[in-house]
Amino acid sequence: MMILNRRPIPDYRPLVAEIVIGYARCSTRGQDLRAQRSALERLGVQPDRIYMDRGFTGRNRERPGLREALAACRAGDILLVSKLDRLGRSAVDLHTIAAELEKKGTRLSINGAIHDPADPTGKLFFGMLALMAEFESDLIRARTKESMAIAKAAGRLKGKQPKLSPAASRKLLEDYESGRWTTKELMEFSNLSRSAMYATLARARNERSS
Repeated sequence: MMILNRRPIPDYRPLVAEIVIGYARCSTRGQDLRAQRSALERLGVQPDRIYMDRGFTGRNRERPGLREALAACRAGDILLVSKLDRLGRSAVDLHTIAAELEKKGTRLSINGAIHDPADPTGKLFFGMLALMAEFESDLIRARTKESMAIAKAAGRLKGKQPKLSPAASRKLLEDYESGRWTTKELMEFSNLSRSAMYATLARARNERSS
């Protein structure tokens, strides 16, 4: 009886293609993200693979765009940022994010340069960049605090001003109490968030009753 040698069946699972994922961030809603988007696209990121956060500081880890970008990363992929401070402004947070990417098997690229945590020189350079990002953040906070203190002493700091004029606030209150419009429609008409609209309505009521 002839016995055939059984060879193991080759693994024909398809290889997962490498994907480059981009992330961009700016601290205020008035800032423009086009420069960062252009830089990421030049480095090979597809437009639909760019995740963004507008109006979030680098010290805030609870960023929806960052959360989505990290969730999209898989083993073999690359997360690309134009500058390290776009990813974060805290040395601790940056090291935590880098460790999370390493655990996933995702490489981190800073303006096209791959961060290799196994390379002592690269690890040192990453640490220096992280400390510089945190240092710049501390300087900005210190300057802002100093400027606000000077403005307050000079009587120029009056706090956040209402977006609507007194007349527009009264009209908003009339429309709200009429019941002709929904809350969402009034928010769109006045260009106010829900909390800002209710605060405006409260001020208008107080002025009417005084």
